[in-house]
Amino acid sequence: MGYQGRDVQVTTAQGFCLVATCDSSGAIGEKEMDRVRIPAYITGRFTTRVALLEVLATGAEPRIVTAAICNEPDPTGEEILRGIRAELRQVSEETLPLAISCEKNMITRETGLGITVVGLIEAGKLQIGMTKPGDAVYLLGLPKVGSEVSCPEDPEIVQTPLIRALRGTPAVHDIVPVGSKGILGEIRTLTEGLGLEFCDVNPVEKREERAEDAFSGEKPDLEKSGGPATCAVVTVEKTAASDVLLQVRRQLCCSVPIVRLGSVS
Repeated sequence: MGYQGRDVQVTTAQGFCLVATCDSSGAIGEKEMDRVRIPAYITGRFTTRVALLEVLATGAEPRIVTAAICNEPDPTGEEILRGIRAELRQVSEETLPLAISCEKNMITRETGLGITVVGLIEAGKLQIGMTKPGDAVYLLGLPKVGSEVSCPEDPEIVQTPLIRALRGTPAVHDIVPVGSKGILGEIRTLTEGLGLEFCDVNPVEKREERAEDAFSGEKPDLEKSGGPATCAVVTVEKTAASDVLLQVRRQLCCSVPIVRLGSVS
């Protein structure tokens, strides 16, 4: 289950928290038995992004990365590493120590990758379980999975710079990247762990929202897997919610969808 229901593990020593998270990818690449056909570079980027997002969402700063590549060093390993480094570059972390292991003894017919990111933060500043009654609940990005995920710069999905920027905003309480349990599953894990209840947005609240806050299109499937963390649930102080999210989005010149899902009580 991880730490407080999140996909991270946390250990504390001498006033600091080590925050560790990992992600794996199997049968996604360019080899003959891969089920989802995308370049190994993309596999490297998205798998790294998931682990990075989980660490950044807690407020911790990444300190080390490991890459367990279950394939030959060249060409698959080199392309995966190129993707890993490109994703780290998105948050100016391309110089992070990177421990690498490749498969040098066996011929492989499927792409396999495991990424671990370890971050560091002062114990009192860890931002997990910060949601309060009355907070607004928003979704950033759209849930996508499998063949729907092919472009790291897809404007409809969450990017690492956005999460880092939001984490530095006091009005933002919890940030939860969405994985295979889906949007609603992540919300339930968050709220139930804090003894709170999620309330779906009601018609009155919806009418009162400013047009720019509303999601342009149908409400996403709350049960759908978020794949490689293509979207994130964010809880924000209700009075500042829309302004904070829109301001950060404008600062980063991105157009990621923002949809109000409801509130917590």
